[in-house]
Amino acid sequence: MQWQGVVEFVTVVEAQSFTEAAQRLGLSVAQVSRQVGALEARLATRLLYRTTRRVSVTEAGQLYYQHCRPLLDGLQQAEQALSQVLGTPSGHLRITAPTYYGETVIAPLLSRFLQLHPQVSAELNLDNRKIDLVAQGYDLGIRLGPMDESSLLLRQLGQRQHHVCAAPDYLARHGSPHTLAELAQHQCLVGTIDFWRFNDGAKLREVRVSGRLRCNSGGALLDAALHGLGLVQLPDYYVAPYLASGRLVPVLDAYTLQDGIWAAYPRSRFLPPKLSALLEHLSQALGSKH
Repeated sequence: MQWQGVVEFVTVVEAQSFTEAAQRLGLSVAQVSRQVGALEARLATRLLYRTTRRVSVTEAGQLYYQHCRPLLDGLQQAEQALSQVLGTPSGHLRITAPTYYGETVIAPLLSRFLQLHPQVSAELNLDNRKIDLVAQGYDLGIRLGPMDESSLLLRQLGQRQHHVCAAPDYLARHGSPHTLAELAQHQCLVGTIDFWRFNDGAKLREVRVSGRLRCNSGGALLDAALHGLGLVQLPDYYVAPYLASGRLVPVLDAYTLQDGIWAAYPRSRFLPPKLSALLEHLSQALGSKH
């Protein structure tokens, strides 16, 4: 079997785009197009229909793809098995993480990991959407909060705390709430949902909140809280330095919610050393015990 063009063809079919396939493979669009064109010429048949807006698979292309995909899976498993024997982390990692957490926490840890493992390269995509790791070709997704993804392997890396806090001048003007019911009397800086979650003993409580500002950016809500516009509930990686300096004051500590920081990754018979090493690196840094 001649492999030239096969990887490019399979990637284009799965990405449904030459541009996206080129990004996944680290090649130019022209290179991917040439390789697929050469493959079609060698097979003397059209595998893909190309238009300016989309790519679709011909009947022959679908048949060829169904036979090529298992072959590439087998090749990848062979390489992973060999890599496990050799034990040295190497190769390319594709990672996705939520935007703010990725910028402030994951990116610095990834930079340190790449310093420790010079044979590893990485692509980090920061996006608050829940990306399909398998369909989009990712090795690892960082996920926050409750998890219910049975199709992926999960490893808890650590925990985060959700603090309710406000600027001292806001509390001086409006007082501090001591019960969850008192939140109804306060200006609350609201995110994408209009309720906050709390641990009330052994129970999870959801309390509806409202206020003058609603925004889908945690950074913007943090800025509003620092300017004394109201109470805010944000994870520790947003507010920790401001709590330490006194620019924000915590309230309702007895009800502080904790939830998980997770690594999610596709199921596979082999965990390549590059991914295993990254998981250990993140786990140690983020404080999870295994």
